[in-house]
Amino acid sequence: MTKDNSSLGGLVRLLRQRNNWTLRQMSEIVGIPLSTLAKVEADKLSLTYDKLQQFASRLGLTMAEFLAEGEAGEIEAAMPMVTARRSLTAAGNSIRITTANYDYDYLCADLREKRMVPIITRIRAHDIVEFGELVKHKGEEFLYVLEGTIEVHLQFYTPVVLKTGQGIYLDSSMGHAYLAKDCDSALVLAVCSGEDANLAGELISLAESEAKQFA
Repeated sequence: MTKDNSSLGGLVRLLRQRNNWTLRQMSEIVGIPLSTLAKVEADKLSLTYDKLQQFASRLGLTMAEFLAEGEAGEIEAAMPMVTARRSLTAAGNSIRITTANYDYDYLCADLREKRMVPIITRIRAHDIVEFGELVKHKGEEFLYVLEGTIEVHLQFYTPVVLKTGQGIYLDSSMGHAYLAKDCDSALVLAVCSGEDANLAGELISLAESEAKQFA
């Protein structure tokens, strides 16, 4: 038996299940009491227009987008979701941050809520003692050496040396540091990933904090 997504209750249920929320979680997000929301989802109660607007806006939707969700939900299983997101690494589409150890270029800056954050990094640090506290942040990352040779220091592992064309995948919540080895500096491509849609913002804030200490 299929569930009707065309009713208000069906739309609420569809959005809740799509985001893997409990009724209580959705209630807190949209600002509508749990008991009310439960009755709405069961099609035992409706919402005023003002409350519908509040519901949609708290979910980042316009009223038109919210009402269109029912139709979209019916074809969701047959048609894969396509975001059609795209960003080029053109000049001016990056954020440059310079710290005592690294020069960061955060690529594809125009694309918000990235689940992968590509970064070109010039590594200038050479001494782990001078480097300071190991870096930690949410998610995972892949690092690929483009120029030079680096030494990777990890919280739970013996340091490893990577040359041009070599890479490493690691848990970013583990303390880590990259040093240029036997060269003035090294250039790497790092790709950080995580579940947080604001991962890029968190990484940039972390780098800005390092830059303030460097200044």
